[in-house]
Amino acid sequence: MKRSLVPILGMIVGIGLILYAMSSSGSLMRFFDVPSLIITFFGSFCALLISFPIDTMKKVPGLMKKLLMTPDNDRVALIDKIIEITKKSRVEGILAIEADIKEIQYPLLKYGLEMVVDGSDEETIKELLTVQLEQTEERHSVGHEVFLKWGEYAPAFGMIGTLVGLIAMLGDLQDPSMIGAGMATALLTTFYGSFLANIVFLPIAKNLQMQTDIELKTNEMILEGIMSLQKGENPRVIEQKLQSFISMKDLKKVEEVEAPVVVPER
Repeated sequence: MKRSLVPILGMIVGIGLILYAMSSSGSLMRFFDVPSLIITFFGSFCALLISFPIDTMKKVPGLMKKLLMTPDNDRVALIDKIIEITKKSRVEGILAIEADIKEIQYPLLKYGLEMVVDGSDEETIKELLTVQLEQTEERHSVGHEVFLKWGEYAPAFGMIGTLVGLIAMLGDLQDPSMIGAGMATALLTTFYGSFLANIVFLPIAKNLQMQTDIELKTNEMILEGIMSLQKGENPRVIEQKLQSFISMKDLKKVEEVEAPVVVPER
Protein backbone atom coordinates (compact mmCIF):
# COMPACT_ATOMS: atom_id res chain seq x y z
CA MET A 1 0.00 0.00 0.00
CA LYS A 2 1.20 3.49 -0.90
CA ARG A 3 0.34 6.63 1.03
CA SER A 4 -1.78 9.22 -0.81
CA LEU A 5 -3.13 12.54 0.45
CA VAL A 6 -5.22 13.27 -2.66
CA PRO A 7 -8.61 12.13 -1.22
CA ILE A 8 -8.16 14.18 1.95
CA LEU A 9 -6.98 17.22 -0.03
CA GLY A 10 -9.97 16.87 -2.33
CA MET A 11 -12.33 16.80 0.63
CA ILE A 12 -10.67 19.82 2.27
CA VAL A 13 -10.73 21.84 -0.96
CA GLY A 14 -14.35 20.87 -1.62
CA ILE A 15 -15.46 21.91 1.86
CA GLY A 16 -13.42 25.09 1.57
CA LEU A 17 -15.08 26.08 -1.71
CA ILE A 18 -18.55 25.54 -0.25
CA LEU A 19 -17.67 27.57 2.85
CA TYR A 20 -16.30 30.34 0.62
CA ALA A 21 -19.55 30.44 -1.36
CA MET A 22 -21.54 30.54 1.87
CA SER A 23 -19.44 33.36 3.36
CA SER A 24 -19.74 35.47 0.20
CA SER A 25 -23.44 35.97 0.89
CA GLY A 26 -23.04 36.96 4.53
CA SER A 27 -21.95 35.66 7.90
CA LEU A 28 -21.25 31.93 8.19
CA MET A 29 -23.05 31.93 11.55
CA ARG A 30 -26.34 32.00 9.66
CA PHE A 31 -25.58 28.48 8.52
CA PHE A 32 -24.78 27.16 11.99
CA ASP A 33 -27.53 25.58 14.08
CA VAL A 34 -26.80 23.05 16.83
CA PRO A 35 -30.22 21.27 16.88
CA SER A 36 -30.03 20.83 13.08
CA LEU A 37 -26.57 19.27 13.37
CA ILE A 38 -27.75 16.94 16.12
CA ILE A 39 -30.72 15.71 14.08
CA THR A 40 -28.72 15.25 10.86
CA PHE A 41 -25.37 13.90 12.02
CA PHE A 42 -26.17 12.04 15.21
CA GLY A 43 -29.60 10.94 14.00
CA SER A 44 -28.09 9.31 10.90
CA PHE A 45 -25.33 7.79 13.04
CA CYS A 46 -27.95 6.21 15.31
CA ALA A 47 -29.59 4.72 12.22
CA LEU A 48 -26.21 3.16 11.37
CA LEU A 49 -26.05 1.61 14.84
CA ILE A 50 -29.39 -0.03 14.12
CA SER A 51 -28.32 -1.18 10.64
CA PHE A 52 -24.90 -2.66 11.46
CA PRO A 53 -23.52 -4.79 14.32
CA ILE A 54 -21.45 -2.94 16.90
CA ASP A 55 -18.34 -4.89 15.87
CA THR A 56 -18.70 -3.47 12.36
CA MET A 57 -19.13 0.08 13.64
CA LYS A 58 -15.94 -0.23 15.69
CA LYS A 59 -14.05 -0.62 12.41
CA VAL A 60 -15.17 2.79 11.08
CA PRO A 61 -12.26 4.83 12.55
CA GLY A 62 -9.77 2.34 11.10
CA LEU A 63 -11.47 2.49 7.71
CA MET A 64 -10.75 6.21 7.54
CA LYS A 65 -7.04 5.38 7.39
CA LYS A 66 -7.62 3.59 4.06
CA LEU A 67 -8.38 6.98 2.49
CA LEU A 68 -4.70 7.80 2.88
CA MET A 69 -3.60 4.58 1.20
CA THR A 70 -3.51 3.55 -2.45
CA PRO A 71 -3.46 -0.20 -3.16
CA ASP A 72 -0.42 -1.64 -4.88
CA ASN A 73 -1.48 -2.06 -8.48
CA ASP A 74 1.74 -2.75 -10.37
CA ARG A 75 0.31 -5.65 -12.32
CA VAL A 76 3.09 -5.47 -14.88
CA ALA A 77 5.70 -6.26 -12.22
CA LEU A 78 3.43 -8.95 -10.82
CA ILE A 79 3.10 -10.58 -14.24
CA ASP A 80 6.89 -10.52 -14.63
CA LYS A 81 7.24 -12.27 -11.28
CA ILE A 82 4.69 -14.95 -12.16
CA ILE A 83 6.33 -15.60 -15.55
CA GLU A 84 9.77 -15.75 -13.92
CA ILE A 85 8.52 -18.39 -11.49
CA THR A 86 6.74 -20.26 -14.28
CA LYS A 87 9.90 -20.45 -16.42
CA LYS A 88 11.97 -21.61 -13.47
CA SER A 89 9.50 -24.35 -12.57
CA ARG A 90 9.40 -25.48 -16.20
CA VAL A 91 13.18 -25.78 -16.44
CA GLU A 92 14.19 -26.89 -12.94
CA GLY A 93 10.98 -28.47 -11.66
CA ILE A 94 8.19 -27.20 -9.43
CA LEU A 95 10.13 -27.76 -6.19
CA ALA A 96 12.78 -25.29 -7.36
CA ILE A 97 10.48 -22.32 -6.72
CA GLU A 98 10.20 -22.88 -2.95
CA ALA A 99 12.92 -20.32 -2.24
CA ASP A 100 11.19 -17.76 -4.48
CA ILE A 101 7.87 -18.20 -2.68
CA LYS A 102 9.35 -16.93 0.61
CA GLU A 103 10.23 -13.60 -1.01
CA ILE A 104 6.74 -12.96 -2.47
CA GLN A 105 4.80 -10.08 -0.87
CA TYR A 106 1.33 -10.88 -2.29
CA PRO A 107 -0.43 -13.20 0.21
CA LEU A 108 -2.76 -14.81 -2.35
CA LEU A 109 0.08 -15.56 -4.79
CA LYS A 110 2.20 -16.98 -2.00
CA TYR A 111 -0.69 -19.13 -0.74
CA GLY A 112 -1.49 -20.44 -4.20
CA LEU A 113 2.09 -21.29 -5.11
CA GLU A 114 2.53 -23.17 -1.85
CA MET A 115 -0.44 -25.36 -2.75
CA VAL A 116 1.00 -25.97 -6.23
CA VAL A 117 4.36 -27.01 -4.72
CA ASP A 118 2.55 -29.29 -2.25
CA GLY A 119 0.96 -31.08 -5.20
CA SER A 120 -2.67 -30.07 -4.60
CA ASP A 121 -5.04 -30.88 -7.45
CA GLU A 122 -6.58 -28.26 -9.73
CA GLU A 123 -10.07 -28.32 -8.19
CA THR A 124 -8.76 -27.96 -4.63
CA ILE A 125 -6.51 -25.01 -5.52
CA LYS A 126 -9.28 -23.21 -7.41
CA GLU A 127 -11.81 -23.80 -4.63
CA LEU A 128 -9.53 -22.56 -1.84
CA LEU A 129 -8.34 -19.52 -3.79
CA THR A 130 -11.94 -18.62 -4.69
CA VAL A 131 -12.83 -18.74 -1.00
CA GLN A 132 -9.93 -16.38 -0.30
CA LEU A 133 -11.24 -13.99 -2.97
CA GLU A 134 -14.74 -14.04 -1.50
CA GLN A 135 -13.44 -13.41 2.02
CA THR A 136 -11.36 -10.48 0.78
CA GLU A 137 -14.35 -8.96 -0.99
CA GLU A 138 -16.59 -9.42 2.06
CA ARG A 139 -13.99 -7.98 4.43
CA HIS A 140 -13.30 -4.92 2.30
CA SER A 141 -16.94 -4.23 1.42
CA VAL A 142 -17.76 -3.45 5.06
CA GLY A 143 -16.40 0.10 4.88
CA HIS A 144 -18.08 0.76 1.57
CA GLU A 145 -21.46 -0.40 2.89
CA VAL A 146 -21.23 1.65 6.10
CA PHE A 147 -20.43 4.96 4.39
CA LEU A 148 -22.86 4.28 1.53
CA LYS A 149 -25.68 3.82 4.04
CA TRP A 150 -24.56 6.89 5.98
CA GLY A 151 -24.75 8.84 2.73
CA GLU A 152 -28.32 7.62 2.29
CA TYR A 153 -29.41 8.30 5.86
CA ALA A 154 -27.98 11.83 6.19
CA PRO A 155 -30.28 13.52 3.61
CA ALA A 156 -33.27 11.59 5.00
CA PHE A 157 -32.59 12.87 8.52
CA GLY A 158 -32.02 16.32 7.05
CA MET A 159 -35.55 16.17 5.68
CA ILE A 160 -36.84 14.94 9.04
CA GLY A 161 -35.21 17.95 10.71
CA THR A 162 -36.77 20.28 8.15
CA LEU A 163 -40.22 18.84 8.81
CA VAL A 164 -39.71 19.21 12.56
CA GLY A 165 -38.71 22.86 12.07
CA LEU A 166 -41.67 23.58 9.79
CA ILE A 167 -44.11 22.00 12.21
CA ALA A 168 -42.71 24.08 15.08
CA MET A 169 -42.83 27.23 12.94
CA LEU A 170 -46.36 26.70 11.65
CA GLY A 171 -47.54 25.92 15.14
CA ASP A 172 -46.73 29.48 16.22
CA LEU A 173 -47.64 32.05 13.57
CA GLN A 174 -48.53 34.86 15.93
CA ASP A 175 -45.43 36.80 14.88
CA PRO A 176 -45.23 36.92 11.02
CA SER A 177 -41.77 38.47 11.19
CA MET A 178 -40.37 35.19 12.54
CA ILE A 179 -41.55 33.13 9.59
CA GLY A 180 -38.48 33.89 7.45
CA ALA A 181 -36.02 33.09 10.21
CA GLY A 182 -37.92 29.95 11.14
CA MET A 183 -37.99 28.75 7.54
CA ALA A 184 -34.25 29.32 7.18
CA THR A 185 -33.54 27.32 10.33
CA ALA A 186 -35.82 24.51 9.17
CA LEU A 187 -34.03 24.28 5.80
CA LEU A 188 -30.61 24.06 7.45
CA THR A 189 -31.09 20.38 8.28
CA THR A 190 -31.73 19.60 4.61
CA PHE A 191 -28.57 21.52 3.76
CA TYR A 192 -26.54 19.63 6.38
CA GLY A 193 -27.81 16.26 5.13
CA SER A 194 -26.97 17.00 1.50
CA PHE A 195 -23.61 18.55 2.45
CA LEU A 196 -22.46 15.60 4.57
CA ALA A 197 -23.68 13.00 2.08
CA ASN A 198 -22.15 14.48 -1.07
CA ILE A 199 -18.83 15.87 0.18
CA VAL A 200 -18.03 13.32 2.93
CA PHE A 201 -19.93 10.02 3.16
CA LEU A 202 -20.63 9.08 -0.48
CA PRO A 203 -17.14 10.06 -1.76
CA ILE A 204 -15.56 7.97 1.02
CA ALA A 205 -17.81 5.03 0.09
CA LYS A 206 -16.81 5.32 -3.57
CA ASN A 207 -13.10 5.51 -2.67
CA LEU A 208 -13.31 2.35 -0.57
CA GLN A 209 -15.26 0.55 -3.30
CA MET A 210 -12.67 1.46 -5.92
CA GLN A 211 -9.85 0.19 -3.71
CA THR A 212 -11.71 -3.10 -3.25
CA ASP A 213 -12.35 -3.45 -7.00
CA ILE A 214 -8.68 -2.84 -7.80
CA GLU A 215 -7.48 -5.43 -5.30
CA LEU A 216 -10.04 -8.01 -6.45
CA LYS A 217 -9.03 -7.55 -10.09
CA THR A 218 -5.39 -8.09 -9.16
CA ASN A 219 -6.30 -11.19 -7.17
CA GLU A 220 -8.29 -12.56 -10.12
CA MET A 221 -5.17 -12.17 -12.23
CA ILE A 222 -3.13 -14.03 -9.63
CA LEU A 223 -5.72 -16.82 -9.58
CA GLU A 224 -5.50 -17.15 -13.36
CA GLY A 225 -1.70 -17.27 -13.22
CA ILE A 226 -1.62 -19.94 -10.53
CA MET A 227 -4.16 -22.14 -12.28
CA SER A 228 -2.23 -21.88 -15.56
CA LEU A 229 1.00 -22.77 -13.75
CA GLN A 230 -0.64 -25.77 -12.12
CA LYS A 231 -1.81 -26.98 -15.55
CA GLY A 232 1.75 -26.69 -16.89
CA GLU A 233 0.88 -24.22 -19.64
CA ASN A 234 3.57 -22.53 -21.72
CA PRO A 235 4.96 -19.37 -20.06
CA ARG A 236 4.26 -17.35 -23.19
CA VAL A 237 0.61 -18.43 -23.18
CA ILE A 238 0.33 -17.57 -19.48
CA GLU A 239 1.83 -14.14 -20.10
CA GLN A 240 -0.68 -13.40 -22.86
CA LYS A 241 -3.52 -14.44 -20.56
CA LEU A 242 -2.34 -12.23 -17.71
CA GLN A 243 -1.76 -9.23 -19.96
CA SER A 244 -5.53 -9.08 -20.49
CA PHE A 245 -5.76 -7.81 -16.90
CA ILE A 246 -3.64 -4.70 -17.49
CA SER A 247 -4.56 -1.43 -19.18
CA MET A 248 -3.77 -0.67 -22.83
CA LYS A 249 -1.32 1.99 -21.67
CA ASP A 250 0.68 -0.50 -19.58
CA LEU A 251 0.42 -3.11 -22.34
CA LYS A 252 1.99 -0.71 -24.86
CA LYS A 253 4.86 -0.08 -22.44
CA VAL A 254 5.43 -3.82 -22.12
CA GLU A 255 5.41 -4.26 -25.90
CA GLU A 256 7.91 -1.41 -26.30
CA VAL A 257 10.26 -3.02 -23.79
CA GLU A 258 9.95 -6.45 -25.40
CA ALA A 259 10.26 -5.17 -28.95
CA PRO A 260 13.48 -6.43 -30.59
CA VAL A 261 16.13 -3.87 -31.36
CA VAL A 262 16.61 -3.62 -35.12
CA VAL A 263 20.20 -2.96 -36.17
CA PRO A 264 20.32 -1.06 -39.48
CA GLU A 265 22.34 -2.64 -42.26
CA ARG A 266 25.52 -0.91 -43.33
